[in-house]
Formats: sequence, structure tokens, C-alpha cells
Amino acid sequence: MKIKSLLPIAGTILFIIIALSSCQEDISTIGSGLLGDETPNGILDDSQTVISYSRKLGPLQSNRLPAYQLGVYNDPVYGKSTINMLSQLTLEKSNPTFGENAVLDSVFVYLPYFSTATTVDSTTTYVLDSIYGASPINVSVLTSNYFLRDYDPNSNFEEFQNYYTNQGPTFEEYLGTELGAVENFTPNDRGFILNTNTDKKEKLAPGLRIKLDSTFFQEKIIKMEGKEELWNNNNFKNYLRGIYFKVNSPTNDGSLFIFDASKAHVAIYYSFDNEIDPTLRDLGVFKLNLGGINVNTFQNLLPLQIQTAVANPNIQTGNENLYLRGGDGIISVVELFGKDNDNNGVADELQELRSKKWIVNEANLIFYVNQNLMVGGATEPERIMIYDLKNSNVLVDYILDPTNGQPPVDAFVNHFGKLQRGSDGNGEYYKLKITNHISNLINKDSTNVPLGIVVSQNVAIRTTQKLQNPMEPSIEQVPSSCVVSPEGTILYGNATPNQEKRLKLQIYYTEPK
Repeated sequence: MKIKSLLPIAGTILFIIIALSSCQEDISTIGSGLLGDETPNGILDDSQTVISYSRKLGPLQSNRLPAYQLGVYNDPVYGKSTINMLSQLTLEKSNPTFGENAVLDSVFVYLPYFSTATTVDSTTTYVLDSIYGASPINVSVLTSNYFLRDYDPNSNFEEFQNYYTNQGPTFEEYLGTELGAVENFTPNDRGFILNTNTDKKEKLAPGLRIKLDSTFFQEKIIKMEGKEELWNNNNFKNYLRGIYFKVNSPTNDGSLFIFDASKAHVAIYYSFDNEIDPTLRDLGVFKLNLGGINVNTFQNLLPLQIQTAVANPNIQTGNENLYLRGGDGIISVVELFGKDNDNNGVADELQELRSKKWIVNEANLIFYVNQNLMVGGATEPERIMIYDLKNSNVLVDYILDPTNGQPPVDAFVNHFGKLQRGSDGNGEYYKLKITNHISNLINKDSTNVPLGIVVSQNVAIRTTQKLQNPMEPSIEQVPSSCVVSPEGTILYGNATPNQEKRLKLQIYYTEPK
């Protein structure tokens, strides 16, 4: 009885196994090797047209950045960049009081580096991040009378005011007194221990710390206690309009660091009469934060051969090399599937793929580093990004990347593969996986938009910065992390004669029969 009752079940199972085997026989599968990844099951197609070229970006919006730069960086390929900054100061506390007979002792401005602290037996050591170059620079801090507006009057004050990377000469027309300076400065990993009063010490992480003119702040801050200029930040921003960090290098090289402006400040140390015993003096500290508008300005000396290479890109058939540089640097454009010769709104090659109804197992763009033109090693950017130029947004693969919750250094490595290096430490290639984007183009009739390729200092940041003058094709914004990136690279394009390293779109697919 038991045997009879199991027969229908066994028959069903056998039928399913046969059906699955039949389905498998109707699908052509060929294994193909992939750089650095497991082999996907599918036929490789890399015959689709890819057109790629580079454009020199015009001035970029450089306020409301996720982080800011300061210093001089001489890239071994792209040349020297000098990056200054205008900062709007804000009151730590509105309408401050400083006590009776307050006298200013000292003033310091502090810009902290990005760093990681480790404390062992009460001793703290730091590992620095985002430091570029190791040669000395000179830094001056000056007052600025340039008023930084929150809102744009040309939009009837309905939109935020943008400030751009080319506004340095304008800002410098409004400079006043030099408040402080440091010469032959090089970033180091030593922190600061401050004696804020007799029984407490304050530790500061490594950063740029410059002593400023005490007399200026005694007159402008301490003596203004109770005056309307210090009542609130709206008044204060118009009263003490800002400070300007101006840098230069005594040599052709220099040092540059990236920092978080929300943690930077001007600390005013002062003393005042003790309320109980006027013969004693208490110590106080009042901070002005760099919490208003901050703007980076750039001066770039791009080598002539690169200027020439990006001045007139071949937008019809693409170029041999692709140039990428951060700051107000260089972007590369990738256009997929060629031309729309029948003028139906869809590229001919893409229309043919849609008729085939391929199941896309994996799709990649692999960008090989042109090691003949690059100086390899530590100066090469670890990450590059791809994004939708028309909509100034990430691709769907970004949203679906399972590593999106990881720390920035390891985030989105499925979509934005890290720079793969050879045994000599030099960069060989980046692999950008765009499987879902290509699948949607083929199977869901998504719009075939031009794609932008940029270097990135932090691929987890999704904000964008506007171009002062939009460029073709649809280059209106770039990822913010590109503007904060001082480095650059040179990649092989689709038109290089080097077949092995030519940029191609790889599609691994299965085709039901």
C-alpha cells in the first residue's frame, strides 16, 4: 500500500527532472573567462559599438561639497594644482558673553585632517587619510570682505547661490588684513594637546593649526559683546564676512589635504574676572565655526599635450585614450550601441538586441590603464565612477549593489570595481559592472543615455555639483566626490589600436531557443 501511494509522487518528480533537462538542452551556454571574477554561464558578445572620448570640464560648483581641499598638488601626469578656500565664519553661540574685563590670550584656526585614532595606555596615535604630496607649502589666512549669499537673487532668492572653482581672482579682490601665516608647512600625524584650564586638557587630532592676530579678534569679537553684530549669525555673516586661505609652494611640488569643514573652527582663548574673587582670572574659549558657506578655488596648470588631446574630441568614432582628472578637471563620455540610422529613436544595434530578447547574465565595461602614459603606484586613483549624464544620477546597478552598506573604501565594489594592480603595484584596469543597466536597455526599453566616467574620492557620496556652463552631451552635473579628488588617470579608449586593451562592452547572455 505504501509503495503504491508513492508511485504518483515519484512519477511527478521524474517528470520535473526530465522537463528541467529538456529546458537546459534548449539553452546554449559557453563558459567565458572574466578578469578577477567567477566565470558567468553565457555566451560572450563584445561586438556592440562603444564610442568614448574626453572633455575638459568648465568651472564647477565648489560650495556645498561633502569635504574640502587645501594645498598644492603636482600630479606626475596632469601637472600642478593650487587649491585655495574662502570660508564664511559662524558663531558657536549667538549673543555670547565673555565675562568681566575679558582679555583675549590667543587665537588659532584649525582644519583637521581625516584620520583614524588608536589609543594604547593613554597614548593616542593617528593614521592619516587623504594627504597628497609630501613637500612644504606656505599658507596665509586673510580677512575677506566678499559677501557670500545663501540664495541667488537671479532666481528671486528661491534657489541656493552657487559658487565656482574659477572665482579665486574675484575673491582675492576683496582681501584685507593678513591674520596669520605658516611657512614650509607639511602635514604630519602629530596631534595637539591644549591646556584649556588648570585641570583639563583638550586633545585635537592632527591638522593644520595656525596662530592668528589676537588684536584683530579682541576688537572684532571680545569688545563687541552685547552689540547687534553678535546677536545672531545673520548679522554676524555680514559683519565679519569670512577668511581666505591662500596657499603657494616654494618648489614645483607641494602638499594637499582633504578635510571636513564641519569640524574646523577658529578658537578664541581669553581670560576674565572670577565672579567670587576678582583677583583671580578664569579661562574661557569661544569658537567661530567654518559652518557657513565654503568655496574651493582652483588654479590648474594642465600640460600642453593633454590640453590638445581633450580640446577637440572625436565624438563620432571615439578616441584612442581617455583622460580622467578630479577637481574642475576632465570627464570621459561613453556612448553605447552606435547610431540610429533609421531615425526611429533607438540605436540600430540596440533595436536588434531587443528583438533577440537576451537574458543578460553580466555586462561590463573594462577600462585598461595606459601604463605607457601613466606614472603608476600611489598616485593612481583607486576608484572611478560611471553615471547617467542625462539625468545626473547613478545607474540602477548602484542601487542594487549588495556592498552599498560597507565603509566607503569597500562600498559598491561590485558595480565600481577597485583599481586592479599588477605585481609591480601599478594599475592595470578598472571593471565597471553594469548588468542591470544593460538588461533594462534590452528588455525593458529603458532610454540609452550617454554615460559619464569620473575619478572619485568617495563612491558612497551621491550628491552632485553643477557646471557653470553645461556641455554636450548633457553634461550638466558631476558627482561631488569627483570635485574633491585631486588625482587622475589615463585609460585606453575604444579607438586604440591595442586590441587587447580596447574599451569594449562585454555582454554575457543566454538565448532561449
